[in-house]
Amino acid sequence: MPHDVVLKLMNGAHRGLLKVTGGRVGWQAAGMPVLELTTVGRKSGQKRSVMLTAPVHDGDTLVVVASRGGDDHHPAWFLNLRANPEVEVALQGAPAKPMRARVATAEERAELWPRISGDFRNYRGYQEKTDREIPLVLLEPR
Repeated sequence: MPHDVVLKLMNGAHRGLLKVTGGRVGWQAAGMPVLELTTVGRKSGQKRSVMLTAPVHDGDTLVVVASRGGDDHHPAWFLNLRANPEVEVALQGAPAKPMRARVATAEERAELWPRISGDFRNYRGYQEKTDREIPLVLLEPR
């Protein structure tokens, strides 16, 4: 798994691509919409944002996968939203909207995971790399 610094550089490069292209490139990746998720740091109390793909978009609810590339540790953004589920989400460069994040229940995950891992095999590979169950997070309008 890439080091945290590498992950931050990748996020910065993604933001740079969006800026350089005026948002014409970078809001889709691997057949999924890309969103900008802003959480509040559980230790710092500061806003933190990350670019993520959303493999499921059901109405106003978006689903993101806390995979961290199959690492054995949860991503920082996931730990932040678990501590404070009030988040902001921006899609397609539109202004961020307030949303509430919650971890999918066992029943929801049982329904969602086959769809996600079937359509986007990279997530199946990530799950195979780790013993932790990769959480699915539902982002719902407030």
